[in-house]
Order: sequence, then C-alpha cells, then structure tokens
Amino acid sequence: MRERAFLLVVVFALSLAAVARKEDSLEQLKARLETATADQRISLSLEIAQRQLTSADKLYTEGKPDEARAAVNDVVTYSEMAGQAANETGKKLKQAEITVRKMAKKLRDIKRSVNFEDQEPLQDAADRLEHIRSDLLTRMFGPSKK
Repeated sequence: MRERAFLLVVVFALSLAAVARKEDSLEQLKARLETATADQRISLSLEIAQRQLTSADKLYTEGKPDEARAAVNDVVTYSEMAGQAANETGKKLKQAEITVRKMAKKLRDIKRSVNFEDQEPLQDAADRLEHIRSDLLTRMFGPSKK
C-alpha cells in the first residue's frame, strides 16, 4: 500500500515538473534562445513567435493596439530568426514553414477584426512572414547545390 502511494507521489511530481518545463515564461524562452544550438533556436524562436501572436490577438481584443504592435514586431523578429536558422542548418524546414504559414494566416485574420489604422502593420507583418515562408520553400524545393 505504501509503495503504491509513494509511486503515485513520484508520478505526480514528475508530471508537475514536465508541465512546469513546458510552460516556461517568455523571458525564460528568450534567455534559453541565447545559448541554444541551431536546431533548438528554430523551435524556441517559433514558440516565442507563436506566444507573441496569441498575446497580440488578446491585446487587440482588449483595446491595447500599441502593446499589440510590439508583440506583432516580436512575431516577425522571432519568425525571421527561426527561418534563418532553418535555412542555415537545413533542418526543421517543414516545421518552420508550416508554423510561419499558420501565423501569417492568423495575422490576416486579426487584421480583419481591428480598426483601419491598425490593419497596415498587420498586413506588413503577414507579408514579411510570407517572405520567410517563401525562402523556406525555396530551400526545401529549389535548385540543389552541386
């Protein structure tokens, strides 16, 4: 009986540790990015960009367009970092392309729901993500280097 209770406590503790690891704060992710390998930079940059996109959507909904624009700028910056790292290493190209495509679509969706003066920065950001995506597709399917 005690062994079962101990086992349950251990499983519960490990589960909490796993959840805590998954929910690193944005600042922690940015700090980890500085020391990450090229492969890790791709995933971390995409994670930061996705979180900032969610944040931007929420901020626009709450009527805080200045803060939302800053979050959108982070989306572009970290997406560019992910695209650059993926192009350099040739790894996680597909993951990066899919994620960037989805974020560009979400930016266009957000654009349709905000005031007119807030639409241009969102369109510019979506266009920049499409450029990143285009570069990734070229790297995946473009002419091979021989």
